[in-house]
Parts: sequence; C-alpha cells; structure tokens
Amino acid sequence: MDTGKYVEIDAAIAYIHQHLYEPIELSALADHVSYSKYHFARIFKERTGLSPLYYISALRLQRAKDLLLKTNLTIRDIGLEIGQQSVGTFSTRFIERVGMSPARFRQSREGAGTALRSLENLQNWQERLLSFDASSRLEGTIRTETPFTGVILIGLFPRPIPEGLPLYGTLVNTRSFLFTGVRPGTYYLMATSISWGTGTLDMLLPQATLRTRSRTPIVMQHGVTQHPLEVTLYPPRLDDPPILISLPLLMERFMQRMSGTLRSDQRP
Repeated sequence: MDTGKYVEIDAAIAYIHQHLYEPIELSALADHVSYSKYHFARIFKERTGLSPLYYISALRLQRAKDLLLKTNLTIRDIGLEIGQQSVGTFSTRFIERVGMSPARFRQSREGAGTALRSLENLQNWQERLLSFDASSRLEGTIRTETPFTGVILIGLFPRPIPEGLPLYGTLVNTRSFLFTGVRPGTYYLMATSISWGTGTLDMLLPQATLRTRSRTPIVMQHGVTQHPLEVTLYPPRLDDPPILISLPLLMERFMQRMSGTLRSDQRP
C-alpha cells in the first residue's frame, strides 16, 4: 500500500508518541484528525495493519524494553509507567510479545553480542529442507534500499507486527530466503537486519534497523504453489509497528537449530 495514503494518520501517530504515558481514548485520536471513530479506526488499520489501541499497546511495550535496559526502575514501576497496574499482567504480556520475561530481557544485555559474533563466524548457513512439497514452500529474494552487510532475520507471523516467536522463522546472510513445511494458513512476513558490529543496545532495542513487512496477508493453501516473493528492507517509517520480539533470542534459537543440523550431518 502507498505509504503516502491517509497522511492524517501521521498526525495521529505523532499524537500517540507525545501522549504515550497518558490514557489515550480512540475518540481523542479521531477528534485530533477530525474523523469519526469508526472511519478513523478503519483507515488507521489500513495504514498500519493494526488497530489504534493495539498499536498503542505495542509502543508502550517498546518503551518498557527501553526502560528495562536504560534505567534501574523496578519491573513493577516500569509496568506502572506504561499503564499496567498488575505486575503479573505486565509480565505475561511482555513474555507473549517479546519472547522472554522482563527480568530475563534485562539480563540478556550481558550476552546479546555473543550470538551475533557466532553468526558472523558461522559457515554453511543453509538450513536443511524439511519438505519437498512445493506447495508448502515460501521463498523469495531480498533487496535493501541502503548498503548493508550482516544478518537478516525474517519470519512469518500471525499478525502484521513482529512480536512473539514467529510461526516460521530463519536467518540469512544472503539475498534469498526459503521456508519449508509451511502449513496452510494466513501469515504476515516481517523482517529486519542486524549489521555486523551492531552494539548490544541497538540489537535489543531495534528502532533504527532496516526492516520490511507485508502490507497484505500471505495465504498458504494446500496444493497451491506460491510465486516467489520480492521484499525490500527500508529504513524505519513512522507508521511501522515496533519490533517487540527479542532479536538475540531469535539468533540463539537459530544457532541451536544449526548446531543440531551440523551434529546430525556428522553422524556416520
């Protein structure tokens, strides 16, 4: 979809950022851009892929990640800061959408760079094919709007936002990708990049990384072969949802899969 469409949404998103710590009602957002609530909610979702309130909750969780790494505030205080009165509710939502608990995310800063260094030295990146059924494969090529050398994290998600563990995910250091054994269903392709030498904070808080997202769902059907996709990684845009999933966690899981593949290849 043309990112210039519904430019009024830019003003609404700017308003959200300015008032993120305050209660934000849908009616206030709609009034800010002089739309009815129904019309505003419809075009906001068309532009961003998410409902206004879901988008706001994602931004608040992104802010929680930032506070966990850059302050000494307690987890309870951080939850309160983003409007979560219950520590349990805050922790549950954080785990669901980031992939680990707030405490573990805070601790992950110490070893986040290890996975990236290991990936840089890893050989034979191609993962073993799990299925030869062409109708269960999704493949494509990747280009970038700006020069880039590093690793690309790409996955299929149930919603148009990179949160929680992807239903199918992989890492590539080439300009092509392949998912195999993909079950029939509806997916959203999301990807981001990590340059070699990226600092720990930029990995854990990926707010400036190149990225891409499918504006329309990818529907996989049994017996129907998907045409190869062409995706482009671009600098972040105002209407992009935050990247909530922990990128070091995805790298660690990929390394574990690769380690298992290498061990099985070495068996007599």
